Amino acid sequence: MDFRRLGVLFATLLITSLSIAQKDFTKEAEKAYAGEGYYTAIQLFKRAYAKEQSRAKKAEILYKIGECYRHILDLKQAETWYKKATKAGYHETEPLVVLRLADAIKAQERYDEALTEYQKYAGLKPDDKRGENGAKSCELAQKWKDTPTRFEVQNEVLLNSKQYDFAPAFADKKFESVIFSSSREGATGDDNHARTGQNHSDIFYSKRDRKGKWSVPVNLNETVNTAEEEGGACMNAKYNEIYFTRCKQLDEGKAHCEILTAKKMGQAYGEATLIEMNVDSADLYTFGHPTLSKDGQYLVFASNMPGGVGGKDLWYMKYDKSKKSWGDPVNLGTDVNTTGDEMFPFIHPEGTTLYFASDGHLGMGGLDIFFIDAPLGKWEGEVENMQYPLNSAGNDFGIIFDGKSKGYFTSDRDGGKGGDDIYSFFVPSLVFTMQGTITNIKSNQPIAGAQIKIEDSDGNTYEATSDETGFYEFAQMPNSKDRYIKEGKTYKIFVSKEEHLNAKGEESTIGIETSTTFVHDFALQKFTADPGQDPVEIEFPEVLYEFAKWDLKPESKDSLDFLYQVLIDNPSIVIELSAHTDSRGGDAYNLTLSQKRAQSCVDYLISKGIDKRRLNPQGYGESRLLITDKEITQLSTEEEREAGHQKNRRTVFSVVRADFDPSQSN
Repeated sequence: MDFRRLGVLFATLLITSLSIAQKDFTKEAEKAYAGEGYYTAIQLFKRAYAKEQSRAKKAEILYKIGECYRHILDLKQAETWYKKATKAGYHETEPLVVLRLADAIKAQERYDEALTEYQKYAGLKPDDKRGENGAKSCELAQKWKDTPTRFEVQNEVLLNSKQYDFAPAFADKKFESVIFSSSREGATGDDNHARTGQNHSDIFYSKRDRKGKWSVPVNLNETVNTAEEEGGACMNAKYNEIYFTRCKQLDEGKAHCEILTAKKMGQAYGEATLIEMNVDSADLYTFGHPTLSKDGQYLVFASNMPGGVGGKDLWYMKYDKSKKSWGDPVNLGTDVNTTGDEMFPFIHPEGTTLYFASDGHLGMGGLDIFFIDAPLGKWEGEVENMQYPLNSAGNDFGIIFDGKSKGYFTSDRDGGKGGDDIYSFFVPSLVFTMQGTITNIKSNQPIAGAQIKIEDSDGNTYEATSDETGFYEFAQMPNSKDRYIKEGKTYKIFVSKEEHLNAKGEESTIGIETSTTFVHDFALQKFTADPGQDPVEIEFPEVLYEFAKWDLKPESKDSLDFLYQVLIDNPSIVIELSAHTDSRGGDAYNLTLSQKRAQSCVDYLISKGIDKRRLNPQGYGESRLLITDKEITQLSTEEEREAGHQKNRRTVFSVVRADFDPSQSN
């Protein structure tokens, strides 16, 4: 054996082992961490933890491993390492670990547990509103989940991969194609990203066919996609120019993101040019996630530049047509921006509503989608959460709208295909039905063959007929997916049947936010008598008079208004309005009194506009008692006997005929 070779080999191994032993994993980990290389930092921190002797330093490393997992959106692992850090006592020197633990638990929809941790943090740091706000957000999140909005959400499987797919934007006027960011296989930057461990993301394109199926996504040409990180893009209103984000890795592990633009040339894009930010030392900060107003005058984006409120704020620049350049960045202000992060803005093309993602406003977990309805350049007012199911316990962001109530957004919620997935959303049409039963008001028996007509607020009319059971329904139109009863309309209901008084009702779907079956039952009054029977007396609210007088009391006019409406609703009937007295008093006197009372009722109806030819006043005095004197005297109390007389003192009407035509002579 050559001892000299053995000696050289031993020396080499010794030097190698000493270099490994002397390598400062903590320093390397901190460097990667500072440069947002969280995926790399996790491995380095774990090796540093194994070598660290100080208990305090070990606790800090545990916390930072949790932070790395938080940044790469692995909240289950983040929770594990935050708990380890807390067990090691790190919360005694840095209470923030308790807040981070609460956030990680909330992101897994364990709102009761998260609430407890937020309350702990509020006790440790009473001046920090994040503890109190976190507790409130848990209560709101559970409420929103229990009472979801009308949005329905579904995963766009054909657009998504097992990697990150996020931030969609429309690529044509008909909303049939999209561009989005993805770290899937085939991305130009195929080196592992130090932050995520996946490829550097590219911007991909996909188009729907006539059946709504998405084509296989392809990445844009090399003037847009490079070996660096591209993402967060939008198109102008003419869809002939793209604005997108590109992030470069700088020295010391730091990254710098900037916004570029490129014009479309056929199916490809021309050379990309940088959007100047007019900020000192702009290369020290990040700028990204651009969105344009429809008129192209406002560019809103996210940045961590100085002068903001939190980590990343939303800013805007206004285009100066005379100078053909963008003006200085302006912060959107404290109504929109918080001490957290605000990112992924989107200005609705059909108005000025700004949508954005935030982890600083009260939300369900991670990033939530919010909106503010305010004029361009003056984003002041109330910020509203989009609630569940658009928002979830995960990170929800990057929303775009195709019309007013459908579109796409990004989420890493449970049940997805990969890390971030693209989801579609829409508001399903509400299903309204109107139904009921038509019966006889006296016998309660069903009436078959009644005609039910509805008229909507646009003047459209539809008809149905009651069946043998008296049932009718307005549901789905025959041979159509359309329905009779629709959103945002009022409906008048008219019911008719031969030899019966008409009935009517009204319904409205305005303001109704849940599918509803409206039930309208009608009891019809038959006005014809069977052969050999007396005419049918139809009661209406009691008409009152002073004792021995025929002048109408004020409240009696309300009763006659009911009869007036019956005559309006049944324009072809002619009635006999008959007044009756009790048996007390002389026959002639009672007959005269009842005739005058009947006439006073008719006079009032004529004064309201009813044709006098439709009204026949008739006084019957005491000739048609409902309860005889003998029956009254047999009643046990004075009160009962007086009630019997009262039933005899009545004003009623009966239908003489139902063929009145105002155009005909008398």
